[in-house]
Amino acid sequence: MTDNLIAVAQLNVHVGNFVSNVQKIIHEINEAKAKNVDLIVFPELAVCGYPPRDFLEFDSFIDSCEDAIDQIAKHSKGIHVVVGSPSRNLKSKGKKLFNSAYHLFNQKIVGVVHKTLLPTYDVFDEYRYFEPNQFFNTFEINGHIYGIAICEDLWNTKNNALYQISPAEELKKKGAQTIINIAASPFSYKQNACRVATLQENAIQYEVNIVYCNHIGAQTELIFDGGSFFMNSKGEVTVMADFFKEELLLSNSQKSPVDFSKMDLIHGALLLGIKDYFKKLGFKKAILGLSGGIDSAVTFALAAEALGAENVVGLLMPSGFSSDHSVQDAKELAENLGATTHLISIESIFKSYQTALAPQFGDLPFNIAEENLQARSRGVLLMAMANKFGYILLNTSNKSEAAVGYGTLYGDMNGGISVLGDLYKTEVFELARYINRSHEIIPLNSIEKPPSAELRPDQKDSDSLPDYNVLDEVLFNYIELRQSSEQIVALGHDQKLVERILRLVNLNEYKRYQTPPTLRVSSKAFGMGRRMPIVAKY
Repeated sequence: MTDNLIAVAQLNVHVGNFVSNVQKIIHEINEAKAKNVDLIVFPELAVCGYPPRDFLEFDSFIDSCEDAIDQIAKHSKGIHVVVGSPSRNLKSKGKKLFNSAYHLFNQKIVGVVHKTLLPTYDVFDEYRYFEPNQFFNTFEINGHIYGIAICEDLWNTKNNALYQISPAEELKKKGAQTIINIAASPFSYKQNACRVATLQENAIQYEVNIVYCNHIGAQTELIFDGGSFFMNSKGEVTVMADFFKEELLLSNSQKSPVDFSKMDLIHGALLLGIKDYFKKLGFKKAILGLSGGIDSAVTFALAAEALGAENVVGLLMPSGFSSDHSVQDAKELAENLGATTHLISIESIFKSYQTALAPQFGDLPFNIAEENLQARSRGVLLMAMANKFGYILLNTSNKSEAAVGYGTLYGDMNGGISVLGDLYKTEVFELARYINRSHEIIPLNSIEKPPSAELRPDQKDSDSLPDYNVLDEVLFNYIELRQSSEQIVALGHDQKLVERILRLVNLNEYKRYQTPPTLRVSSKAFGMGRRMPIVAKY
């Protein structure tokens, strides 16, 4: 690649926590100096954290970013530093800010490069805040020419209506031999393969080396997996950082890329998502309803691994419809993990609601109203425990249920963060088996028994929903692939069933609008990346 020794600092920064972020950046600079590094690279918007969203509209926030850059620059004696931060647009036209990369050297700002391609798809809305770049420049270190791009050429510029331009092409025209790509690329289980493949195309087409630096860490629902790497002009990844870990990666290290399975990646992402949500909010303990079913079992196991079993509490809340084995499965899971459980029956609470509502309900038959009363009774107990003891309630709903509205608002849809909300039910089963890969943690009965909400006698999910294998395939094609009902039917699915499923998805947007943020592990999660009207007919 180059004779210069380059370091990539893959960091877990915290939005708005300038003291911590600056300390981390300076620490890595000093570590790089000790290793005689010529150039150290930090991720996109590393100074303030990504995504800062409407904090960018506060002058005081940008002042803090500028102060941070000044502090970092003081530590750049004898080493080149590239670090991401917002910068002010001093011209009278356009947006007030740029998404920028600062080039620091010998305690000075020697260059500022702005982001050209501002994404406005899925979870991104950068054009809301930033003015796009129009100029390209390079710089030289020991005779080698570098260019800087900011999380660019990772998406198809042909589909970009605003800018028909390739930063890699423009930098190549300026003589760049190596392109430094600082990024904030959120995790999905397919994203690493996509980003490597796209940058390979750029490396080969423009005959440039690429230094790719990504964030790790979770910012609420967005998880950043890292996977920073060095790539030569043949498109070969020569060195790659770990996933889901902070790391100072040197260009002369011997770390080769490692292949991970889908569940390896999802498991690692969810653990990081849980850890960072609690750490960055300043909480330590979690609580959740433990039913003996697969969703709560998987959530409980993940939380215990992420936070420590001593910091996770399971609340068992059986009713008259709960089976004995459900309570036993929940207790067995907690024993396997070494975690604490409490048991509070909701039967008397449920009956008191029935008594209170008897004058209004009269002789009307038992239906969803009584089912939801049970779920909401559980939600009240969980929130009471969370408030009394300072826990965060973990939501246990999966993507299949959230998609079709198979859940109770202010009941089992409560929570501070949704752990499994971007996993279809079939994927939850797959993850359960992954968790049990070396020994049994989740009781086999929780995995093998027919799923049930246990809100009425002998209830099963299959009473209300299609088989999950069918349901999840239809949902995936509609949500992730954005296929029409006609396209899905053409795959061999029953037309009436497809129309029913899609109608349920569209009707239940109002429920999803009121649910907790969901840890994003797919290419299209419910939440900030999927913006659908609540009141619509389609």
